[in-house]
Amino acid sequence: MLEMVEQLRKKLDDIDQRMSDPAIGSDQSRMKELGRERRRVAEMLEVGEKYRAVVKAVNEAQEIIDADEDEELVAMAREELAANEEILPDLEMAFRLKLLPPDPADDRAAIVEIRAGTGGEEAALFAGDLFRMYQRYADHKHWKLEVLNSNETGLNGFKEIVFSLDGEDAYGMMKYESGVHRVQRVPVTETQGRIHTSAVSVAVLPEAEDVDVEVKESEIKVDVYRSSGPGGQSVNTTDSAVRITHFPTGLVVTCQDEKSQHKNKAKALKVLRARLYDRIIEEQRQKVDAERRSMVSTGDRSAKIRTYNFPQSRVTDHRINLTLYKLEPVLGGDVDLLIEPLREHDQQRRLNLQEV
Repeated sequence: MLEMVEQLRKKLDDIDQRMSDPAIGSDQSRMKELGRERRRVAEMLEVGEKYRAVVKAVNEAQEIIDADEDEELVAMAREELAANEEILPDLEMAFRLKLLPPDPADDRAAIVEIRAGTGGEEAALFAGDLFRMYQRYADHKHWKLEVLNSNETGLNGFKEIVFSLDGEDAYGMMKYESGVHRVQRVPVTETQGRIHTSAVSVAVLPEAEDVDVEVKESEIKVDVYRSSGPGGQSVNTTDSAVRITHFPTGLVVTCQDEKSQHKNKAKALKVLRARLYDRIIEEQRQKVDAERRSMVSTGDRSAKIRTYNFPQSRVTDHRINLTLYKLEPVLGGDVDLLIEPLREHDQQRRLNLQEV
């Protein structure tokens, strides 16, 4: 473990040297990749340095105790030894978790697709609530949010909304949100005060870069048509909406939020690349380790992952049996209350697999 700290120091120095190379500095894609790697190595080294300092303090205190020359000094050393030995296991565990190989997609931007499921208009309303929850979460994280496509309903809900989140560790955090989100509450459309249960599906995909997925013009069909739904000006009065069909996979992507047909096509291609890239990395995950598709990972998007119970102000994540009576803060954007425990659980599971 201590040798690993030294290796991380050397690796960080090596990255800094490469980033200062003018030849690399002119390659924005390479610089972005090195920046991600530097941030990850620096985070590991920070925890490693804390671990190393405590190990050193434990050894020095033990040496003083073993020497047994000064009674007062020995007494102080015993106190210091006890204090450091208490925190050492947690620091060692934190360092081991940091050393786990990262998911190569974690640093990427995320494409999030929210779709209303069972529950009709109430499901669409909750899809809107989830979108606004993630919107506030993005604000907290200082991520950039861009709506790629949406299909609004008349009551401020969405049958479907697709958006991108670009920022530090966006996909790495948001990937735990994939699955079916269930809501239990009295809908605004309910006249007799009965609690209804509705469902919304969320799919989170890592955004693909051009080098990851090549979409050939010969493999796609692009249709243009008039936008529908709430709009105005020229949004739903011209043939600006775009539908792209990918022949090899049968995937269909639509985008109608922009007035410009070219902008809609660019956004639709971004979503298509993300879906194709997601297929590629999912196939790789299955080949490398079937366990990676656990219920905490991004695997089964048809599984019910969470329930939002409004009468009890309760949020339950069924994957790790976590229940919080903090519905308002969560919907207000404090999604880390759920994501952090999921992330820690996933890291611990990966560490256990690595040690087997």
